[in-house]
Amino acid sequence: MFHKAGYGRIAGFGLLAVALLVSGIGCQKKAEETMTLREAAAAAEEAGLTIKEGLNEVSGKVKTALGNYFYLPQVPGFDIAVTGQIQGGDVTALVDKEVSVKALFNRQDPNLLVAQSIDIKDGAVATNVYTSTDAAAPADHLTQTARAEFQALVITGVNKSEEWEGKGKGKLRGKLVAGPNNQGSWISILDASDKEIGKVIVDGKSNYADYYLKKLRLFDAYHFYLTIKESVPRNLRAKAKELFHADVVAVGLY
Repeated sequence: MFHKAGYGRIAGFGLLAVALLVSGIGCQKKAEETMTLREAAAAAEEAGLTIKEGLNEVSGKVKTALGNYFYLPQVPGFDIAVTGQIQGGDVTALVDKEVSVKALFNRQDPNLLVAQSIDIKDGAVATNVYTSTDAAAPADHLTQTARAEFQALVITGVNKSEEWEGKGKGKLRGKLVAGPNNQGSWISILDASDKEIGKVIVDGKSNYADYYLKKLRLFDAYHFYLTIKESVPRNLRAKAKELFHADVVAVGLY
């Protein structure tokens, strides 16, 4: 029979193990988010990498890929972009593949590496599947500087149209909800207590936004960076709590 002290020690070890697991998951999630230049550099340094201005060589197994972007957990804090076609398919063909990538880094865009070549590695054999001389980021990529143009929207009621009309751009925290039979989608706007305030009808999403929705799939709520469009007519808002239409430009945790 165990003494109470023994149970206490076991419980203590169990709580410590859970704490370490949660901490590890938190670090992994943070590494997958968009970071500042300093945060990205610190994450790379912790992973044993030195990312310098100009051409860099990185490698690892592709975890997430969509549109023009893919993510290597071995290169935390950075997305890798392609501007052309991957040999044998689109960028999703790289998922779960071991790759070696030569990519350009520009400190003006601190979270992005623009691929110049990609080799898929199979043991000692490396097969080139992508080459480029294009140093520009994909057109739908939203830089840290551009994110600052999207001011937080404070939505307090369905009839407070002045809170979004005329803003042009804005960001808000919410949850993406798929429509019936995956026809269309909307953003459920959440307050600090995760209570729904209203809904934004999503007319379209950029590939960059879709990539981040896939990359951050462990989360339930995000900050959505929006191009604000027309309002739902006032007499229709109260029933469905739908406020306005928008295109989703980017998604993030802040």
